[in-house]
Amino acid sequence: MKKERGRTIEVETLDEFDQRVADGATTMAGWSLQALDLTGRGDDLVRLDVAGALFLGCAFADGAENALRSRGALIFPLVPDVPVNSYRAALYSPQELYDGIDSSYEQTPDARIYAWSQQPASLDVSLAQALHDHAIDDALRDCVEGTDLVGMMGGHALERGSPAYAAAAHLAHELAGKDLLVCTGGGPGAMEAANLGAYLADRPLEEVDQALSMLTATPSFRPSITDWARAGFDVLERWPDGNRSVGIPTWHYGHEPPNPFATSIAKYFKNAIREDILLHLCASGIVFLPGAGGTVQEIFQDACENYYADPATVAPMVLVGRDYWTNVVPAWPLLESLARGRAMQPVVHLVDDLAEVAPLLARP
Repeated sequence: MKKERGRTIEVETLDEFDQRVADGATTMAGWSLQALDLTGRGDDLVRLDVAGALFLGCAFADGAENALRSRGALIFPLVPDVPVNSYRAALYSPQELYDGIDSSYEQTPDARIYAWSQQPASLDVSLAQALHDHAIDDALRDCVEGTDLVGMMGGHALERGSPAYAAAAHLAHELAGKDLLVCTGGGPGAMEAANLGAYLADRPLEEVDQALSMLTATPSFRPSITDWARAGFDVLERWPDGNRSVGIPTWHYGHEPPNPFATSIAKYFKNAIREDILLHLCASGIVFLPGAGGTVQEIFQDACENYYADPATVAPMVLVGRDYWTNVVPAWPLLESLARGRAMQPVVHLVDDLAEVAPLLARP
């Protein structure tokens, strides 16, 4: 149970609720209960003073909800006819989002949620999405609290079986082995490679290469997300209970399914919120592998944070691929110019050799 105290207390599991009751709680003033099934806790709710308690998307026995309101509780009900729990207290797992993949991707919650999100933005749809993203925000911060988070960004088009995909997996394997929590945008390509390498951080590099070999038969999520995802779950079945990493994808890019190797998935509806959170949390630095529009956006959004940051809080930025970032997509000259003379200048780097990356993620 979380050792939480103060005027506002988040209660996100039935075990937390039961423990507080067992410890002698008499009032729920200041409690915020999130997505709990309280249908079997009616007697406890009758005994407790519920005035000032906040219930977010909780379930109650018949008649209990009105009684709680009459006694001073504030209740936010579930938003009807939506495929998400807008008050969920935890991040997604790959297994949750891909439930039903044995039939087809179209049958999974991930696909159905994306399809629902494409309808016109009526008030109830917008409200459900906003509440959901707020809940994911809260769960994500709980997930990464106390960790050294390092980001790995890169393009979704990078194919399994390519040398660059393997290199990204090897780098993430190294970083996660240094007790860094690897965080990606949660999608396919370079992001998937990074989550895979982090997932197998407790395994020797030879086993990472075995996993890479298993994936080569389905190099891309196009044309079949179903086949691509199934190949990923074959790897998870071969190596269960891997090291944890974080993926932060979005339904905004419906064509980009989440990769199955991030153990904790913070999937958002609003990409702008997702991007801001993704970059803000990676205080131990971000590695930018070759990518296109989305990766370029992330480079300069991160650069903006560093540009205006207090000198004590600037975070390393490491661009990998000298020719790519100088000539193919010339982000480096602009980034170098922005950094010149600023506190961020010593922590902005351009490299070719992946062996250079890990030492550069330590602040000077």
